[in-house]
Amino acid sequence: MFRQCLRAPSNLISKPIARATFSAPVAHTQFFPRAATMATVSSGNKVSDRIKHDHKELETFYKKIKEAKTEDDKTKWQNQFVWELARHSIAEEIVVYPAFEKYVPDGVTMAEKDRSEHQIVKEKLYEFQKMSASDPNFIPTIDSLWETLSQHIIEEERDDLPVLEKAIEESESQSLGNSFQRTKHFVPTQSHPSAPDRPPYETAAGLLATPMDKLMDLFKKFPSSDETKV
Repeated sequence: MFRQCLRAPSNLISKPIARATFSAPVAHTQFFPRAATMATVSSGNKVSDRIKHDHKELETFYKKIKEAKTEDDKTKWQNQFVWELARHSIAEEIVVYPAFEKYVPDGVTMAEKDRSEHQIVKEKLYEFQKMSASDPNFIPTIDSLWETLSQHIIEEERDDLPVLEKAIEESESQSLGNSFQRTKHFVPTQSHPSAPDRPPYETAAGLLATPMDKLMDLFKKFPSSDETKV
């Protein structure tokens, strides 16, 4: 809750005027996703550690959706899954994939492959984020999304990240990990599959989409911070 006071400039009016007070909607902190996920930290500081930690979170959130007994719980975990995957994907495209191109032999080909896989994931996530938990296609849709995403995760952890870590110093890996983590705080929290998928255009598009996404998040329900700890 905040208060905004309107006052006439002192050089235009000498008498005090009544204050106009406006109320803004306030999100319940237990439903605010930032408080939930930021409470959980990566077990390591290297960029591969950060990414793998996100992958583990996403798998946990997917399982929570599948295990949820009520539509309300399904919706909360749906929101958490979308929020985390959208941010993770864009942060990879802004920070990690350019590092593939810079440091890894044939890294351009590797990055392009990952971007194309991300595009499929984004399109499926876009459909899932619009669905109601009561929709009979809700579970089949997240299953299809997870099938595509999990294969991407397997290949990224098995093939891409080890090659990157081998090509850079540990200090550079930690720097990339920190950049990756910071970037997640300033990117959209919903899927926008028609947006650019590489900087600087993706960065600019994200700056435009992020405020609206974050405003919409205020009116959604999310799991508590204790529930999201991995």
